[in-house]
Amino acid sequence: MSTEASDRNLWDSVRPYLEKESLAAFFVGMSSGFPYAMIGATLTTRLAQDGIDKKTVTAFTLAFLVYNLKVFWAWVVDGVRLPLLGRMGQRVSWMLLAGALVMAAVANLALVDPSADLGATVLAAVLVGVAGATFDIVIDAYRIETLKPYQLGTGSGMSQYGWRIGSAGAGAFVLVVSARYGWSAAYLICALFALPAMLTALVLGEPSRHREPVGKKGLGEVFTAIIGPFGEFFRRSGAWLVLVFILVHKVGDTLANLTFRLLFNDLGFTNDEIAIWDIGVGFWAYLIGIFIGGIAYTRMGLKNSVLLALVLMAVSNLSFAALAAAGHSNLGMAGAIGFENLASGYGGVVVVAYFSALCDLRYTAAQYALISASASVVGRFATGTTAGGLIEAMGYVNFYVLTTLLALPGVVLFWWMGRSGLVEAAMGTAGEERV
Repeated sequence: MSTEASDRNLWDSVRPYLEKESLAAFFVGMSSGFPYAMIGATLTTRLAQDGIDKKTVTAFTLAFLVYNLKVFWAWVVDGVRLPLLGRMGQRVSWMLLAGALVMAAVANLALVDPSADLGATVLAAVLVGVAGATFDIVIDAYRIETLKPYQLGTGSGMSQYGWRIGSAGAGAFVLVVSARYGWSAAYLICALFALPAMLTALVLGEPSRHREPVGKKGLGEVFTAIIGPFGEFFRRSGAWLVLVFILVHKVGDTLANLTFRLLFNDLGFTNDEIAIWDIGVGFWAYLIGIFIGGIAYTRMGLKNSVLLALVLMAVSNLSFAALAAAGHSNLGMAGAIGFENLASGYGGVVVVAYFSALCDLRYTAAQYALISASASVVGRFATGTTAGGLIEAMGYVNFYVLTTLLALPGVVLFWWMGRSGLVEAAMGTAGEERV
């Protein structure tokens, strides 16, 4: 795939959104987004309303680190054929199993009481993380192998549409239902958000570009299956520098995003205000950003569209510094959330498309797990270990200024990679027209 903008008219840029592969990416994205909401913003709100201190609340974000560890078992999704279910196909069978595990884990989280047993809540959140991470491994592989190379931009956009609807829908639903019937009922019903991906896999079947794994006959072959995906990636020109970019590009953004609900709680916003302004305005801004991202990826080319995304995501954190300085303001929340989600939606499309193009189709699940896990591990670890203390020591305004500064190294590094040709040199077969 060329990383430069192709000579297409506007309709050629929009048409892939309506193709069945892109629609499939939308539905699997819906299911991918909801486990994140269960242990992210909604759990943060639940813990804060139970009177649990900031350091403990932000420490719960360490549950997200399970997503960053998924690289260690992603090879299983590529290479292990499930008994009985396996006859339905490698991706379909794993989609059904992982979806069932997510539903069970969310139901378990619904039944714990953080104020009575914090340890059980931690364990339940980690289990949701494990199940959700496994679900993500399958969903990402299914999406990349279903999409054709020219659909990577729009398909990633549709996946992000689905992710946002799944996460925002589940998040808003939990807030509204919990205020009336309690947190347990809200979480139990939200477990059904796993169904769109499971049904999509059943209806569409195995992805068209999936390559069947080689049968494993002994320990040597198993060892090769584990290290093979990583060996292939790191043999590419500039692969180590690409990994450094993946590690640092989202540190500031991740560090900021996982603290927004603490800010809203301290500024005195109610659950209904959060549902309207954070989730409502953010939802539409995110959808607009996604649409712009899909068009921009096609018309601007990979390098220019990704560089713009990195700049926008860095600057967007400043809007929350302004909100913190202004205090409780619905208009201020709408502006900050709108800018943040517009930038995140745009960036999510073009950056995910770039990361998808880095995969070798022989090792889609394992390599994308490596990439996606690396993309947020530093920010999540920093959030879980230092964010609460930094906010208490610096205040919200200085904290969000700091997150903006932390995003700048990723911008500079990608600009240099583009100038030196390393962006093209590290591409995988998922980004090639013929494989």
